[in-house]
Amino acid sequence: MLFIGICGASGSGKSTLAEFLQARLGDARCTVLQQDAYYLDHPTLTFEERKLLNYDEPDIFDHDLLLQDIRTLMAGKPITRKHYDYSLHRRADLDELIQPRDVMILEGIHCFHDVRLRDLMYLKLYMNVEPDICLLRRIERDIKERGRDIDGIGMQYLTTVKPMYDKYIRNYVQYADVIVQGGGRNARIVDILAGYVKDELASREKN
Repeated sequence: MLFIGICGASGSGKSTLAEFLQARLGDARCTVLQQDAYYLDHPTLTFEERKLLNYDEPDIFDHDLLLQDIRTLMAGKPITRKHYDYSLHRRADLDELIQPRDVMILEGIHCFHDVRLRDLMYLKLYMNVEPDICLLRRIERDIKERGRDIDGIGMQYLTTVKPMYDKYIRNYVQYADVIVQGGGRNARIVDILAGYVKDELASREKN
């Protein structure tokens, strides 16, 4: 199995690149996981308390569970799909099974944070997009997909998103094998990456 990590700021196009790569490689050969599905659950906190958590810091994620699931898939065994309900700020895992594939892609703002996870990655991609563009994309996504209002989005950006980007996320570029410019809709980089992965898979199949 080839394990690929895609890291970068919120709104940088990680999910888009992962989806495009999966489409080029085929669902039968490639699966995609989102680090956002592995937010820690906080059932003892009230909804208002959960809203105030910093969802952009590394420690908000269950790194141990994510690592366990990755290792299980790499060992050729299925896992259950993890899910996060943004409307309630609670984990809402599913019974759906995710089967191991030839290629596994993990995308997330802190997917390069855990050295144990980085060491398992065959290829590490970093999305290099201007913060202003990321913010505009985040506003559009949060309003359309997560029911947020502009005031809440702006407050979260100023209090957690931008500070955590400056402190952590921008520095993950040092771990990247490939820096992707301009976001996930870069057709040329998708072609190059898909061809590279297919060549590696073919080489392994021969051996």
